[in-house]
Amino acid sequence: MQKSAVGFLLLVLTLLTSGIASHALAGPTLERVRTAGSLSCGIDIEEPEYTLADAHGNHSQFDIDVCKAVAVSVLGKNAKFTVKRFRDEAGSLKALKAAEIDLLATASPYVRNSNGSFGFGRPIFYDFQGFLVNKELGIRTAKDLAGKKVCFLIGTEIEEQVTSYMSREGIKFIPGPFSEEGEMEAALLTRNCASITADVSQLAYERIGFKGMAKNFEILPAVVGKDPLAPAYRADDPQWAAIVDWTMQILVQAEESGVTQANVAEMKKSDDAVVQRMLGTRRGWGQFLALDDDWAANVIESVGNYGEIFERDLGAGSEMKLERGMNKLWTEGGLMIAEPIR
Repeated sequence: MQKSAVGFLLLVLTLLTSGIASHALAGPTLERVRTAGSLSCGIDIEEPEYTLADAHGNHSQFDIDVCKAVAVSVLGKNAKFTVKRFRDEAGSLKALKAAEIDLLATASPYVRNSNGSFGFGRPIFYDFQGFLVNKELGIRTAKDLAGKKVCFLIGTEIEEQVTSYMSREGIKFIPGPFSEEGEMEAALLTRNCASITADVSQLAYERIGFKGMAKNFEILPAVVGKDPLAPAYRADDPQWAAIVDWTMQILVQAEESGVTQANVAEMKKSDDAVVQRMLGTRRGWGQFLALDDDWAANVIESVGNYGEIFERDLGAGSEMKLERGMNKLWTEGGLMIAEPIR
């Protein structure tokens, strides 16, 4: 009898340090994704003419990489995932609540969304409201907008935030309300507006549409209002929440540890404890998320680290040409810091 008990305990311990245990301990969302063999992931394409409720630009490629990272973490290399596009955040959150998708790549963790139905991971993109200006007008700071017309979409959070910001900063400006995006952009191009204000992801997306004239326009560093974005999931599955959140943490930690898409194999030889746990060379760490030990290595090999993703999808290597700003690592004065892998 005692020998049987010892044998059973050895079997349990063996399972806990193997991929079999990972699958046996799968929660409802993880089990559904694995059974389907594909992750259903939502992204917002943000059409300003369709809704004035949100002010983010179309950063779909960044969102697709977020979807891919989570898919690879749970399904391994060459993971399949389907992307469902929504015209605004309200529609995508409704689909998430109805379980039409298992993950919303990025959403706004606002009070209005904190109703118990949704959980949000760590902010993965610190968007913020700013100003887009014509460089030829000599506007270098927000203070230079004093006495000038600043244009915005009327009846939005953008209008309220710019009014409050200008009041706090003591900048007397000329409000330029518009109800149509295209007309506002035309007013900027013809210099009827000295600046337009919106979230910088939206401003960068609009600037792309200026084509040959895009190089004449820049986004000022002034932060009118914060608008971070984070992965969203249903709040009823804590295991899935942990998987999504740690996938984002790993992207940031990889950049901090110098692990890139190209050097994953070489970095597996590292004697750094954090790198060993992250890349699975120190066995047994995947079990805490019901994943295989090499899940994080697969993710980094598939999409790169956070810095690589940002540069490719939002930064200098993309059409958006956004500065890293607050999205730099904490070691470089930014807000990106990963939780310790312990």
